[in-house]
Amino acid sequence: MSTLAIVKAFEDLPDARRGAGKRHQQALCLSLFTLAVSAGCRGFLAISDWLDSYRKELLALFSPPKDRLPSYSTIRRVLLSLDYEAYSLCLAKFFEIEPLAGETVALDGKVLRGSYTRDTPASTTESHRAIQLVSVYVVERGLILPVQQVDKKSNEITALPPVLKTLAHRGVVFAFDALNTQKNM
Repeated sequence: MSTLAIVKAFEDLPDARRGAGKRHQQALCLSLFTLAVSAGCRGFLAISDWLDSYRKELLALFSPPKDRLPSYSTIRRVLLSLDYEAYSLCLAKFFEIEPLAGETVALDGKVLRGSYTRDTPASTTESHRAIQLVSVYVVERGLILPVQQVDKKSNEITALPPVLKTLAHRGVVFAFDALNTQKNM
């Protein structure tokens, strides 16, 4: 198989699939998925169509074993079992997404709609609060840095200081909403 930089970017990710029946490396599947999404594909079927459309070119570029590209169901299985936090870190490292001195970095916390569960007689999962995330956006270049999850018993006000500390030494300008203009921050 080819040693393209995009394939190497995903080689260290743990593969959650069973050992039996693995025909394609996870790094190849993730590379193809990333390229398909970059080309505008939204959904498993669109990715499958894109793979079929560029089959010859992708086989020549990636040189997969047995000259076979992963199928729709293989890509789907890989994506459904993927650790997205680790995937986003690999992407950020591959694309070298780092804010530069003087750039504006916007920080905002959001609650994922419908991510909470209530304890009801029919529920099969344990009750928990809604998932909160802090997103970091580089305004000038339109880039999103890896999303930070807020601790379950906390809020975005307490989640921002670690993010601010890691970015402060780079000389960036911060922008955030009124909620995060606390005195002690």
